[in-house]
Amino acid sequence: MPRGPGRVEGRALVGVVLGVLVWSGIAPTVRGTWFLEVVWVLVGLPLVLIMWRWFPLTRLLCWLLAVHAVVLCYGGHYTYVETPLGDWAQSTFGLERNPYDRLGHFMQGLTPAVLAREILLRLSPLRPGGWLFTLVTSVCLAFSAFFELLEWWAALLAGRSVDFLAGQGDVWDTQWDMFLALCGAVISQLLFAHWHDRQLFAVDSPVQRPSTIQA
Repeated sequence: MPRGPGRVEGRALVGVVLGVLVWSGIAPTVRGTWFLEVVWVLVGLPLVLIMWRWFPLTRLLCWLLAVHAVVLCYGGHYTYVETPLGDWAQSTFGLERNPYDRLGHFMQGLTPAVLAREILLRLSPLRPGGWLFTLVTSVCLAFSAFFELLEWWAALLAGRSVDFLAGQGDVWDTQWDMFLALCGAVISQLLFAHWHDRQLFAVDSPVQRPSTIQA
């Protein structure tokens, strides 16, 4: 079994995510946009709790998921283009746009990279190495591209540009979003790989590691 958070720590993480989720749902700027932004938390948190008995997660992944959930809930409450934190950054650094959505898309690579890495290492013959790095990066970039399609479909269904699209007039917004997710995925693996491996394999059973494929 992987080395996950302790019972008190785990409950605290769940409590923080639930608290921020409830706060974000109280009079959000645009209710529909709020739902589209936090639906990942609404689905993901119960799924993690239901599956915990059979597939407990590492402590690192739990923390990353909690931080990512907070980022999503905060952005969903205000809509990404109107977040006070983003307005502060725009004013402080003289930016042309509210940059909070850039953080969201960076996290879209940072957290899923560790999630994909954990699933592949535990459920496939892959071991740490070049093939794992490449596949994890590809999965994150594919998910980012799919998310851009979701934003496009949401705009089409609404019949107009919606807050969920969050382009802010930037014609390269889609490319920036995918690039930042790619950066997040690469940086995540470079920063967390050894830490993640220790939490996965320190008390992992040989049964969960059927063979070795390295690159």
